[in-house]
Amino acid sequence: MVAAISFFSTLPSLLACPLQHSFPLIAHKRTNGAIVCNYTDDESQISNGGCLIKRRDLVGCLGAAIGAEVISNSRPFTERAMAADLIQRRQRSEFQSNVKETLYTAIKGKPELLPSILTLALNDAMTYDKATKSGGPNGSIRLRPEIGRPENSGLSAALDLVMEAKKEIDSYSKGGPISFADLIQYAAQAAIKKTFLDSAIRKCGGNEEKGRLLYTAYGSNGQWGLFDKQFGRSDSENPDPEGRIPQWGKATVQEMKNKFTAIGFGPRQLAVMSAFLGPDQLATEKLLASDPAVLPWVEKYQRSRETVSQTDYEVDLITTLTKLSSLGQQINYEAYTYPVKRIELSKLKL
Repeated sequence: MVAAISFFSTLPSLLACPLQHSFPLIAHKRTNGAIVCNYTDDESQISNGGCLIKRRDLVGCLGAAIGAEVISNSRPFTERAMAADLIQRRQRSEFQSNVKETLYTAIKGKPELLPSILTLALNDAMTYDKATKSGGPNGSIRLRPEIGRPENSGLSAALDLVMEAKKEIDSYSKGGPISFADLIQYAAQAAIKKTFLDSAIRKCGGNEEKGRLLYTAYGSNGQWGLFDKQFGRSDSENPDPEGRIPQWGKATVQEMKNKFTAIGFGPRQLAVMSAFLGPDQLATEKLLASDPAVLPWVEKYQRSRETVSQTDYEVDLITTLTKLSSLGQQINYEAYTYPVKRIELSKLKL
C-alpha cells in the first residue's frame, strides 16, 4: 500500500522551482514521498534544472497535494462515522427484538384476534394510491374517521391490542415512541410467525417443544431480513381518502383482483394473502379458486402448507407482506436511536 502523501512534504520541491512562463503539464507523480510537477516545451530548451512552472500550474499541483492530505487525514472521521452507524444499528436491532417479543406475547394471549390483526395491517397499507403516491402503511387506520369505515368493521379490538402493546413498548423505548405505522405492520409479522409456528406444532402432533424445533430447522426466519430493515415509518396525522379499500367479505374476486392490480400486485399475491382477507382462510380460498387466474396459486399454496417446511407459501407470503408494508413510505433508518451516554473517566474511582 502506498503511504499517504503529506502536503507539507511537497513544499520544498515545489518552492525550489522558479515561476516562469507557461509550459504544458505532463503529469503529477510521486517521488520520495513528494509530489513533483514535470513540464516540457517543444519550442525551447528547459533550464534551471528542468522545473519551470507557471503560477496556475503551481496552484493545480498544490491542489493535488492538499487533496491527498485531506483524504489521508479523513480516516479518523470515517472510522468514527462507521462506529456511530454500528451503534445505531445495534440500538435499532435490540429495540426491534423487544418490540417483537412484546407483540408476540400480546397476540399469544388473544389468538382469536389474529385474523383481525392481519386485516388491520392490510387495510392500513391498501390505501396506497400509485398515481398520487399517497396513503399506504402510515398508521392512519388508528384515527377514528378511518377505523369507523365499513371496510374496517370488526377491527377495533385488534387496534386496541396494538395500542396496549404500544404503551408497554413506549415505556422501555430509549429512542422515542414507536410509530403506529411500524407497530401495525410488525403486529402482522408477529401474527404470521405465530401461524407458522402453530402449523409446525400441529405437524408434530401438538408437541410444542418438537414443533418449535421443527420451525427452527425448517421455518422461514431467515426470510425476514428485508422486512426488518423497513423500520422507521412515520405516522400520518390525517385519515386517508375514503373509497380505496373494498369490503373484503362482500367483494367479488374481480374486485379483489382490481384492487391488488392497482397497487402493483397480481393473482399470485392475492392468493398468498388469503389469510388477510377474512377470518376463515379456507372459505376465502374457496372463493378465490372460482377465478381461473387465481386457482393455480391457491392450489400451489394449499399443497405447500401440507409439506413439512411449507417453503413456497412462507417465502411468498413474507415477500408480499414486505412489499405491501412499505408502499409509498420513506423509511427513517435512524429512527429509535439515541445518544450514547459518555463515561467521564475523570470521575471514575480507580
